[in-house]
Amino acid sequence: MDSADEFVFHNFICDSDDSSSDDEEEILAAVLVHHHLNNKRPLFRGSIPGHLPALNRNRESGHFLLWKDYFDTTNPLFKHHKFRRRFRMSRHVFNRIREGVVGYDDYFECKEDAVGKIGFSSYQKCTAAIRMLAYGVPGDLIDEYIRMSESTCLESLYKFCKAVIAVFGPEYLREPTAENTARLLAMNASRGFPGMLGSIDCMHWEWKNCPSAWQGQYKGYVRACTVILEAVASQDLWIWHSFFCMAGSHNDINVLQRSPVFDRLAEGSSPPVNFTVNGHNYDKGYYLGDGIYPQWTTIVKTIPNPVGEKRKRFAQEQESARKDVERAFRVLQSRWGIVRYPANTWTTQKLWEVMTACVIMHNMIVEDERPERLYDQGFQFQGENVVPEHGVAATFERFTQFHEDMRDWETHVQLQNDLVEYMWTHVGNQ
Repeated sequence: MDSADEFVFHNFICDSDDSSSDDEEEILAAVLVHHHLNNKRPLFRGSIPGHLPALNRNRESGHFLLWKDYFDTTNPLFKHHKFRRRFRMSRHVFNRIREGVVGYDDYFECKEDAVGKIGFSSYQKCTAAIRMLAYGVPGDLIDEYIRMSESTCLESLYKFCKAVIAVFGPEYLREPTAENTARLLAMNASRGFPGMLGSIDCMHWEWKNCPSAWQGQYKGYVRACTVILEAVASQDLWIWHSFFCMAGSHNDINVLQRSPVFDRLAEGSSPPVNFTVNGHNYDKGYYLGDGIYPQWTTIVKTIPNPVGEKRKRFAQEQESARKDVERAFRVLQSRWGIVRYPANTWTTQKLWEVMTACVIMHNMIVEDERPERLYDQGFQFQGENVVPEHGVAATFERFTQFHEDMRDWETHVQLQNDLVEYMWTHVGNQ
């Protein structure tokens, strides 16, 4: 019993005995106070009052087993295909990520704790974070193998995501450079879409622990609290644009109006895109979208209920090519189970960090595992710390004129009709 409790107890008991010892209500109150103070004593004593002592998880043996299983340079127990299946990436990609996060945050370095005991290694912390991202499991599920408590696993996860964003985000979430844009245009022109830069769409990630006060704005057509990811993907599943954290009650049009996908184009700092289709010149690249998107000059949609062989052929090819972004979403969810299952975090900031880190590592895996045929065709998108070019900043008049031109539905219809003719002439009329 501390001094404050003793003061309350003795004053209450003494006052009640001196003033009216025969008063049953005050005696009963004194007994209740005494019982309450006795119950405040912790049943278990440890570093934190009421908690058990910290478990000796034998972290050194956990690191040794993890090293022998996966990272031994001579003869690891699990070979490349097992490593790729369980870590979702090759061993050299994992080592590159691990070295990057260790250089960014000293939390991942192996250090001694306050009592001089060796802490967890960078292999254990990075493995715990990637296993939670890959399988979508809670932290205590990997305790027996990684030898880390749930709280340490969660701390490693969020610090890992922040470090991945800071170290690899500028390279693997960059906007297309002039060279990237030229290759994208060449690749998509061979598919029958000159001037195409990619496909755009949205994906919903269910948020299980959405606060009750916010659930009205985060519930949409899926009847669950969700957060929206808008992305632009190319044929090789590289995600060139990622815009996340819009509430699930919005649709694709609301997300597009808030998205920065056309900001660089409006500011005049994007690489120039000039192409000719069916005798008409265009100076803006476009994305393929589904039927909900508006009739803008930078978005080409399919033709609902097409009449005639030409329009049917175009609708078939557009819907086929637009599936690039749908495929990217499915691959992203299959690689990182944490974005496939409902999210258990409590803040949108942590949701953004997890999703952005998964997108970055998805692009790193795409770069590492891209088919050789794309290299042979010259469609290589990788680079090292690429900084996009910045042109002359647009004036206010040019900024408003761009948005006015972008919303010109007549140009949208003309571009669609020109692509119908181009598709029929150059791709084939089978």
